[in-house]
Amino acid sequence: MKIFRTFIILAACASALSACHKAELTEISKQVVQAGNIISSDTLKGTVKGTLLSGKTYYFKEDVTVNDGDTLLMQPGSKLIAIGDGKTWQTSPEIVMHGTFISLGTKENPNYITIKNSDAVHAEATQGTYTNVFTGYWGGIVCYPGPATASNPNPAGGDVIIKWTHLEFAGGPAGPNDAAVYAQGDPRYLVIFNNIKKNFILEDSWIFGSKDDAVRVTGGKINVMRNTFEFCGQAGGEFFNMKSGTVGNIGYNLLIGAATNALKASDAGSSGTQTNVAMYNNTIINCGFRQTKTGRGGSINYEKAARGQIYNNLILNCRFGLRLTSDADLTNIAYNNQLYYGSTSGIVSQFTAADGVATFKANDIKSSTPGDNDPKFYGYNMTQYDYAANPGPITAAKQTPAAVMVGTSNFRLQTGSPAIGKGRNDFSPVNSVTSTGNYGATITQPGKDLGAYQTDGTGNQH
Repeated sequence: MKIFRTFIILAACASALSACHKAELTEISKQVVQAGNIISSDTLKGTVKGTLLSGKTYYFKEDVTVNDGDTLLMQPGSKLIAIGDGKTWQTSPEIVMHGTFISLGTKENPNYITIKNSDAVHAEATQGTYTNVFTGYWGGIVCYPGPATASNPNPAGGDVIIKWTHLEFAGGPAGPNDAAVYAQGDPRYLVIFNNIKKNFILEDSWIFGSKDDAVRVTGGKINVMRNTFEFCGQAGGEFFNMKSGTVGNIGYNLLIGAATNALKASDAGSSGTQTNVAMYNNTIINCGFRQTKTGRGGSINYEKAARGQIYNNLILNCRFGLRLTSDADLTNIAYNNQLYYGSTSGIVSQFTAADGVATFKANDIKSSTPGDNDPKFYGYNMTQYDYAANPGPITAAKQTPAAVMVGTSNFRLQTGSPAIGKGRNDFSPVNSVTSTGNYGATITQPGKDLGAYQTDGTGNQH
């Protein structure tokens, strides 16, 4: 009884303290995440591992490598700056990731993986000068298991976990050290990930200015949620390109101004695991106009035995709409509830790409009349670019900043938008990655509205 009375007294005291200090004690400090030792030098080179500290800026002007079993972690508010010129592979450094890479930015304190003159390049781009956007100053992050050795005959590789991070301006030519993933001389991507057993998590981040594909996954378990992709691919390239063995979700992303497709899924390759991706609640705008090859370049593309689910997407003023090729796994592709908008008859005629086999479904929102079904964004005019005069292919120089970048636009839905309440949410995302903790995925379930921004405030948070 004495113990019980003591407990009651303590509980009462605790309650009183809680009441007295409720207004003052509004937040408990978040745990500081660290991997291994703190990296003390501000210049990375050679083999690295450990933690890049909050508030610090780090540089690299030569290739750096994270070995199998090691981790490189960026705390919130850290910056990693590539020093390169994009002219040769020797002067376009890359990060070779045989281990695990983690960038844990936050909404209040995002991380940056960019170039030294990024502010100047962004400022030029907002004025319509794109000379330096596609220079490809550095070689991106190259992620795959390292070579087998006597001491490590079966290297496992590692996960890539990127949250609230700006990734920008990769594309330098590949060199002989990249033979496992690139042909020599090809432009490199911001990230290439090749590990069918590991996780690729990209959430709440900003992707900008890659010379070719922004991200390519050639096998892996993915969760790509609530990101903003802008202005990637000089004359070709997707925002997110998937090959054999890619399994997971792509949802609630805002994608504007890709050279070719916003999202492309293919089972090309020999991983032994079928590509299976759910693409839902994405807002896709002005994609496909810089691709010069006939019949290519649009919004969402499934080909060569890929399967998945395609629901609740806004496909707006894209050169081609949904494209399913005849060799995709059509039996196992479920799709419906897209909204298509085109400001010209040419765009309207390609809502389902002519060289594909996709058809309109019962809950699709579309019209044969240009200008119908405007999504009614709070801050974006769908008719501001003249696609009648510039039907594509066109160069970046002919595109206005508003056609390829977010800027001050607002892509949330106004009252009366035809996209409100038209989503399908009775299906499940693909369960392929861990979904809890600092290192896990945060999967936003399918929404009741179409597109990346839900009227209840969920979805994309940019």
